[in-house]
Amino acid sequence: MAASAPVTGRRIGDVILDVQNITLRFGGVKALTDISFDVREHEVRSIIGPNGAGKSSMLNCINGVYQPQEGQITFRGKTFRHMNSRQVAEMGVARTFQNLALFKGMSVLDNIMTGRNLKMKCGLLAQAFRLGPAEREEIRHREFVERIIDFLEIQAWRKTPVGRLPYGLQKRVDLGRALAMEPQVLLLDEPMAGMNVEEKQDMSRFILDVNDEFGTTIVLIEHDMGVVMDISDRVVVLDYGKKIGDGTPDEVRNNPEVIRAYLGAEH
Repeated sequence: MAASAPVTGRRIGDVILDVQNITLRFGGVKALTDISFDVREHEVRSIIGPNGAGKSSMLNCINGVYQPQEGQITFRGKTFRHMNSRQVAEMGVARTFQNLALFKGMSVLDNIMTGRNLKMKCGLLAQAFRLGPAEREEIRHREFVERIIDFLEIQAWRKTPVGRLPYGLQKRVDLGRALAMEPQVLLLDEPMAGMNVEEKQDMSRFILDVNDEFGTTIVLIEHDMGVVMDISDRVVVLDYGKKIGDGTPDEVRNNPEVIRAYLGAEH
């Protein structure tokens, strides 16, 4: 799927993303307070917490949707106070959203093609009329997208309008659009929300395959604790916009503060 060759044997690398002392306020309300954690190359890093804990707000700060009032984010050694979403995407960070934002009247193929936008060099006019180099460029990008479609096992629906697909397949298309950007870091905001058990198993497999075979670093928000504990290398826990836990799944599972605030005694 990726332009580069798949990695053989996943190896957790050095820190690729470092979040330091992020504070985000909306008026007088603090959504995030002094949050710090890092993400290592090739790992699956999960962010968990109750509803309203600030998980999606944290992803929005990382990918430039929100601008925190305090703190900084370092990506591959470059430190930023503020970045917009396009800059983040150009640097190699892709994002899926909790609420699907697909083009429901467009086909699966065309939806995933929108993820190639930043990779296209020809102008809009040349693309519209498929002039010379633009046509050749489009063919190359379509070939790449077809490989993603094969990877996600949605070949049978490639020409189907996305709005006609069941929810689980729409989530897979959303993942495909993000993968089309060839991200170094992939931010997944509740990719399994609303899915049944079988759909969750499929999505977990695809996430692990992306991470393992292609070395893509994953930052994941998910409420299903079984999934989180099974596929994560490390987990950071938020509660009311503050960090209350950080470590391996076992360390988090046995953290008294996390148990009290979120997991509950039965875990």
